Amino acid sequence: MAKNGKTAAPAVTHKAQNQLAMVFDLNKCIGCQTCSVACKTLWTRDEGTDYQWWMTVNTLPGKGCPMDWEQMGGGYRDGVPQEGTLPTRDEFGGGWDFNYDEVFYQGKGNTVHLQPVGKKPTWGPNWDEDQGAGEYPNAYYFYMPRLCNHCTHPACVEACPRGSMYKRPQDGIVLRDEENCRGLQFCAEACPYKKIYFNYVKKVSQHCIMCFPRIEQGVAPACARQCPGRLVFVGYLNDAERPIHKLVNKWEVALPLHPEYGTDPNIFYIPPLSPYRLKEDGSLDTETPRIPNEYLERLFGPRVHKALNTMKSELAKVRAGGKSELLDTLIVYRWHTLFEPFTRDPVEVGGPQTVQVL
Repeated sequence: MAKNGKTAAPAVTHKAQNQLAMVFDLNKCIGCQTCSVACKTLWTRDEGTDYQWWMTVNTLPGKGCPMDWEQMGGGYRDGVPQEGTLPTRDEFGGGWDFNYDEVFYQGKGNTVHLQPVGKKPTWGPNWDEDQGAGEYPNAYYFYMPRLCNHCTHPACVEACPRGSMYKRPQDGIVLRDEENCRGLQFCAEACPYKKIYFNYVKKVSQHCIMCFPRIEQGVAPACARQCPGRLVFVGYLNDAERPIHKLVNKWEVALPLHPEYGTDPNIFYIPPLSPYRLKEDGSLDTETPRIPNEYLERLFGPRVHKALNTMKSELAKVRAGGKSELLDTLIVYRWHTLFEPFTRDPVEVGGPQTVQVL
């Protein structure tokens, strides 16, 4: 991909035999960061990864992480690569040192508080937590978990001049050969979602690997497995009998984030419903949702209106005494239905080293 974004080359389709996908129900996410911590604990404890959060949960509306990533470009438009910018370390934030010794070991716990030391941070993984938008009494916000989208048209793969990044044909997971990577960071420029990090110690780029060692053992990714809200579905997109296929293709209520970027993401979201706005006299404005549909359309594209209408009609059906396969699926009466066929317990895999990895 040319760095000026002007090379007219169609996006290459990387069709997987069985594309692995995830669906996040944003109506259930409480912003607890359990998914983020599960990923952090498992994958980014090595040198140079202190600031890396392959899974982040941001408050929307907000600037996200890295800061203002939605304005950094990349991806495709009508199959043509678009120029992207490289996020800075400060725009990602995180990885700070704190005054632990002063607070915990010098007897100053009653007079000093925990704070970063050294360079003052200006941004972080969820800097604008719970701020949202709107004004009282009609303020609003919701949470958005984000990770590598393992796209069908991965701009990062095509941008890498060394061929270090690749998409596995058996399940579509996007991986990289770190031994071949030279840290040129064209992949990070090309990614419109800015979920590729640079390891300043090892001088290589790194990103979410969809917990492929777990997947290969029949175990769900750590972020999904640890989620207390039962909101993350994991499975194959073409498995017509499982929730992923039905939510994305049958009911069309699970949508990709920023489809206009042209990468065909395989991470999908159930858009959030919202309470009605309040009028000046305190009565309900039943015609106007508190989260503006225009904002949701900017995130998920014009199909979001159909998705919201489907959700509302199914809710109305159930409230009237009817049944809804869609809502029964989203309620998740049995947690196994979230992950089939990846329902194996990591402890069952065997061997202390394997369990540690999983």
